[in-house]
Amino acid sequence: MSTQFGRAGFAFPQQHVSTLAQLSQSIAHVLSREIAPLPSNRGNLTRIKERHKSVLRILLVSTVLLLFPLVIAAQSVLTWHNDNSRTGQNLKEATLTLTNVNSTQFGKKATLAVDGEIFTQPLYVANVSISGQGTHNVVYVATENDSVYAFDAQGSPATPLWQTSFIGTGVAAVPCGDTGSCEISPVIGITGTPVIDGASNTLYVVAFTKESGSYFQRLHALDITSGAEKFGGPVVIQASVPGTGSGSSGGTIPFNPLIQNQRSALLLSNGVVYIAWASFGDLNLYHGWVMGYGATTLAQASVFNVTPNGSQGGIWQSAGGLSADSSGNIFLLTGNGTFDANMSGSLDYGDSFLKLTPSSGLSVGDYFSPYNELTLEDDDGDLGSSAGLILPTQSGTHPDEITGAGKQGTIYLVDRDNMGQFSAISNNVIQQITGAASGYNSTPAYFNNAVFYSGAGDNLRRYTLTKGMLSKMAVSKSPTTLAAGGTASISAKGTANGIVWVIDASPRKATTGVLHAYKASNVSVELYNSQQNVARDTLGSGMRFSVPTVANGNVYVGTKGGATDSLLVFGILN
Repeated sequence: MSTQFGRAGFAFPQQHVSTLAQLSQSIAHVLSREIAPLPSNRGNLTRIKERHKSVLRILLVSTVLLLFPLVIAAQSVLTWHNDNSRTGQNLKEATLTLTNVNSTQFGKKATLAVDGEIFTQPLYVANVSISGQGTHNVVYVATENDSVYAFDAQGSPATPLWQTSFIGTGVAAVPCGDTGSCEISPVIGITGTPVIDGASNTLYVVAFTKESGSYFQRLHALDITSGAEKFGGPVVIQASVPGTGSGSSGGTIPFNPLIQNQRSALLLSNGVVYIAWASFGDLNLYHGWVMGYGATTLAQASVFNVTPNGSQGGIWQSAGGLSADSSGNIFLLTGNGTFDANMSGSLDYGDSFLKLTPSSGLSVGDYFSPYNELTLEDDDGDLGSSAGLILPTQSGTHPDEITGAGKQGTIYLVDRDNMGQFSAISNNVIQQITGAASGYNSTPAYFNNAVFYSGAGDNLRRYTLTKGMLSKMAVSKSPTTLAAGGTASISAKGTANGIVWVIDASPRKATTGVLHAYKASNVSVELYNSQQNVARDTLGSGMRFSVPTVANGNVYVGTKGGATDSLLVFGILN
C-alpha cells in the first residue's frame, strides 16, 4: 500500500507515511507540553510565540530530514539520455559500485518478452501506483510493432503490468518494404524514444501505422499508471510549410508520413513536446522536420523545416533527442542536405548545428556549419549522426557550450551564444579535435568534468574538460575497440563510483551485441562485459543505436535474443 503525494509518479510506501505521522504527533506533544505551563498573560505571550516558532522549525527540519533520503532514492529516467542536456548521467545510483560490477556479482536477472524490436531507450519511473496491482518501480519500453509496455522494474512478474497496442483490425505496423528501406525490419512502428512528464504521469510517443492502404503517424499521450489515452489523444501528425524544395507543390511542402522517419527521441521542454524527423534510408523527397505539440492539449504549437527550398537535411542523430538549455532554446544537428544559409534570404541548413528559439514558433536563432559542408554532403558524411551534448556552465571565456561529432570523425566544441555560422576558410568554433577515423554514430556523454566519445571501430575515449576546453587527446581509452561504437550512459552516486555503460551493437542484426562497463575515471579499466559469462548474460542480436538505461541497481537493454524480442534486466545477482 502507498500514499500518493503531489508530484506525479512518486509515492511513499505506507511505512514511511506512518513514520511521518508518528513524528508529527510527537512534536505536537512537545509543543503542547512546552506551552501549557505558562499562564496566559501579556508577558508570557511573546515567550509562547517564540517557543511555537522554535518547535515549528524543528517540525520542518525533521520532516525534511525524513523525506530527503526518500527523494534521493527515487531515481527516474524520464527522457532519452537522462536529461534535456543529454548528458546520459544518473548521479543517484547507490547500488552499483566499482567493486560489485563484475561477472561474479553482476549479470542478467530477467528476460521480458515483447512483441517487436526495441529501438527505443527504456525509461524508468520509481514508485508508480498501478491500478489494482499496487505500487511498483516501473520500466517502460516501446516496440516496432506499435506497442508500449510497462514492466515491474525487477522483472517480477515477467508479464507486463500493462500493454497498450496501437494496432488492431485494419490497423498494422508498417511493413518495411513500403518505405523502400528495411534498415528497420520487418515492420516499422515506434522508433523514437518516448518522453515522460513526471508532473502529470504522462508518456508521449509517436506511432507509425498502415490503415487500409494509407499511412499515419500519431502522437499519443498515455497515462503511465494504466496505458490509457489522455488529453483527447491521439492526434494525427500533419503539417505544411511554404517552400519550393523537394516534394513541393504550389509553393508548399506537405509533411508525408510514409517517407519521414521519426527516429530521433522526443523532447519535453516548457510544456511542449518536440518531435523530429529524418528519412528511411536517404530515400525519396524528404526533409528534416521539427514540430511542437502542447503537452496538455496535444494541439500543434510550431513547425520547422530544415530545407524548405532545398532537400534532405534530416534530423536522425543516431536516434538521439533534440537538446534544450535552461532558457528553452532547442539544439539539433542536421544531416546531409542543401546548405545556403550564408546567402541573403536563404533558409536551408543541411549539415549544421542549429539553435532554434521557440518564443515565436520555431526559428533559427544561430547556427554553425563546417567550412567543408559541401564535401560532407557529397561523401555522405552527415554532421548530424550524433545529438548535441549541452555541457554544464564553464568557467572559461565560453560559459555556454555544446559538443557533437559526425561521420567525418571531427569532434566540435561550439559556443551556444555565438555558434560561428559559416566560413568557407575555417571553422569559427571554440575547438575541434580529430576523433574516430570511421566517424561517430553515437552521442557523447558527460560526467565529472569529462566527456566520453565512442566511435565506430574505435575505443571508448575519455576527454577531460577544463575551463571550457577539451583535452586535445583522450586521457584514457577502453582496452578494446567497439565495432559500432555506442551512446554511453553513466551511473554514479554523486561523483563516487562512476561507471560508463555502453552497448556495442553492429548494424548487422546477426551479430551479438555486447554490454560493457568501464571505470569512469579511467576507461582503460573494464569492469564487466556480457561476453564474460556468455551462457548467462548474452545479449543476443544487439539493436543498433541502443542505449542502456541505469536506475536503482539495474541496467536495462533492448535486444533480440534469438528469435525473441526482449527487454533484458541486468543487476546484482542473488
